[in-house]
Amino acid sequence: MTAYDLAKPLLFQLNPETAHNLTLAGLRQAERLGLLKPLLPRVPNLPRRVMGLDFPNPVGLAAGMDKNGDAIDALADLGFGFIEVGAVTPRPQPGNPKPRLFRLPQAQAIINRMGFNNLGVDRLLLNLERTAYRGILGVNLGKNFDTPLERAADDYLLLLDKLYGKVSFATVNISSPNTKNLRALQGGDELDALLGAIKARQTLLSDRHGRYMPVAVKIAPDLDASQIGEMAALFRKHQVDAVIATNTTLSRQGVEHLPHGQETGGLSGAPLRDQSTRVVAAFHVALAGEVPIIGAGGILSGADAREKVEAGAELVQFYTGLIYRGPQLVAECVRALAR
Repeated sequence: MTAYDLAKPLLFQLNPETAHNLTLAGLRQAERLGLLKPLLPRVPNLPRRVMGLDFPNPVGLAAGMDKNGDAIDALADLGFGFIEVGAVTPRPQPGNPKPRLFRLPQAQAIINRMGFNNLGVDRLLLNLERTAYRGILGVNLGKNFDTPLERAADDYLLLLDKLYGKVSFATVNISSPNTKNLRALQGGDELDALLGAIKARQTLLSDRHGRYMPVAVKIAPDLDASQIGEMAALFRKHQVDAVIATNTTLSRQGVEHLPHGQETGGLSGAPLRDQSTRVVAAFHVALAGEVPIIGAGGILSGADAREKVEAGAELVQFYTGLIYRGPQLVAECVRALAR
């Protein structure tokens, strides 16, 4: 039995958002005292080169756990091959009203409608200056809730300007279900215009900094075949550096009968696994190997991670799995992928 197995029943007695904040604080304190690494299983090396970056292993932490980059050093001790913080927005915002985070333990699932709550990009930049972590670090980018959709590109470009060269890669999040109309940016004309603006700015910043910083795009699982084909064509046209598939789902299939199963927001965890894997597989075919895929959604075991890779993902990442399985899931997934 691990330390997390002992702590989990106590954490699950608390309000989910309170438990989240306490967990982050506890991880930070344990890292300062040098207690984390001795308590955790050793994570084997399994190098991968994706997006022109060298990953020590292909298993990453998805965005959402550490929105402001407060606990990067502690999360690094868990053995992830890469960490994605955020989502961050240009200006601080409180997110949606509480309660906004719900556990569905019978389904090993979470529903959240957080709404990009964060302290803004300037707070994140301060934390980036303080961290000792020198591994692969991504930042998930979101627009402020009150930025009109037709001005969304302005928010993403501002974030790119401020973060370029300070992290390993950035992810343009156009798939959160908790910011009004955000998923409309996945549509043909809107996506074409947004990607064109982002790639132009990336080229400008690359010349200015003398360094190329990859930019990924995070997509929703709630896509049909025609949408996948249209989006894949645009990702290839604009030479997007990676696709993260997928974000949370609006579907409630399999959880509608459970307590909190009808809460609004995005569903993550085990019920998302098959849907996410189908989207990974469909994009793998549609992208024809031109754009790497990072598989996310429903990874709660090493077998789940391997399933994503067999469907076409080159890297994987999880967050809900960390809540239900604890840090041991990192080593389990790396070992499964090594086999």
